[in-house]
Amino acid sequence: MKLVVVGNGMAGVRTLEELLRIAPDLYEITVFGAEPHPNYNRIMLSPVLAGEQTLEEIVLNPWEWYGANGITLHAGKKVVAVDRRRRTVRAEDGTEAAYDRLLLATGSNPFMLPLPGKDLEGVIAYRDIADTQAMIEAARTHRHAVVIGGGLLGLEAANGLALRGMQVSVLHHGGWLMERQLDRVAGELLCSALEQRGLQFLLHAHTAALLGNEAGRVRAVRLQDGREVPADVVVMAVGIRPNIALAQQMRLHCERAIVVHDTMQTVTDARIYAVGECAQHRGIAYGLVAPLFEQGKVAANHLAHHGIGRYQGSLTSTKLKVTGIDLFSAGSFQGGEGTEEIVLSDALGGVYKKLVIQGDKLVGACLYGDTVDGNWYMQLLREGRSVQAIRDQLMFGEPAATP
Repeated sequence: MKLVVVGNGMAGVRTLEELLRIAPDLYEITVFGAEPHPNYNRIMLSPVLAGEQTLEEIVLNPWEWYGANGITLHAGKKVVAVDRRRRTVRAEDGTEAAYDRLLLATGSNPFMLPLPGKDLEGVIAYRDIADTQAMIEAARTHRHAVVIGGGLLGLEAANGLALRGMQVSVLHHGGWLMERQLDRVAGELLCSALEQRGLQFLLHAHTAALLGNEAGRVRAVRLQDGREVPADVVVMAVGIRPNIALAQQMRLHCERAIVVHDTMQTVTDARIYAVGECAQHRGIAYGLVAPLFEQGKVAANHLAHHGIGRYQGSLTSTKLKVTGIDLFSAGSFQGGEGTEEIVLSDALGGVYKKLVIQGDKLVGACLYGDTVDGNWYMQLLREGRSVQAIRDQLMFGEPAATP
């Protein structure tokens, strides 16, 4: 049987690794990847930008892996059409492949704010190796950088550019950094720590336009209140959108992303599977790596004809890849009606821990400065077991709480 995978990223290739482990000889496998690279660890682009790792070090599956497993790889070939009646896939250069089963792992695209000046030279998204290399090159010859977005990716980009010698300003529309992953106290501690590293922050900042010079390169960012921030480089890190253009062209049912069953099969066509950031399961499209791997395991199970795996959603957690800054959050860490909070705060020591309890269960955790117990709290959240007997010791972690 012929299996074609559209997307050579972490979700699609992890599915193949699982499939090769449980049914190594079942399929003749062809992979199409839009980027001219083998599969690499996208979440480690931030350490590459920061100069802590090289691109070679973040490759997960080198070219030789594909050959050793009998996989035909078409790298740098973007798929532009799929004929579901003839069951064929066609890339933009005309390369075609027939399939019995099709796996869509097309990932996401960075969202670019529709601002005047967004097409100026020096305005960069932050999504792949090409974006990372563009930022590294820009840092060699330019001085001022502005990052739009104070979320996870924006802060990692700002830290990397600062380490490469640029003066970096971060514009964020919210009242504190990473407001989706941290509460106000943790967000303010993070801001203070990053300011000590030389980063500048403008909160409640709303961008109106990007201004260019005579050569067509960005020179400043204008805010809605009239202020201008100098910028030779502007990095937009304001979110991602599932890449569903191909799926829509194939007339697969899409909402925010490609709608799939618990088996990771599309609701439209049982021969076609979708995993990763392009898939929507029970109303949710995940953008973190752990759910993508869990989805890949289930998809491989069904591609191998085992037919017993079910994906039932994921509980996600957050970590920031900035060396020397430790933070962790998971679950309903903001609290709210019907919940109780246990809080430990040591502003001078830079440690803040908040645990949220509902009934007799831990439902959320937000940690800054001391995240050593994060995995244990995550385990308690996943298992949903009672913490009543260890409640008074819960803040001090697993060794203290568990006899």
